Amino acid sequence: MLTETSGPVRYRFGDTVAYVTRSGRVLDEDTVRTRVRVGIPVRVHYVGTGEDRMVDRVIVDED
Repeated sequence: MLTETSGPVRYRFGDTVAYVTRSGRVLDEDTVRTRVRVGIPVRVHYVGTGEDRMVDRVIVDED
């Protein structure tokens, strides 16, 4: 669950999710484990609407 300005929103994660930095650098799995944690700002790109939101990219708000 992520909290947006409009309140909590639920997303489902797709089979393949790309984790990238603001500049577009793709993060490997080990880096994702250390950098993506509670309290770190991220942007979530998803497809679909309502309960069918499927995350396909997570952008870490740091380079």
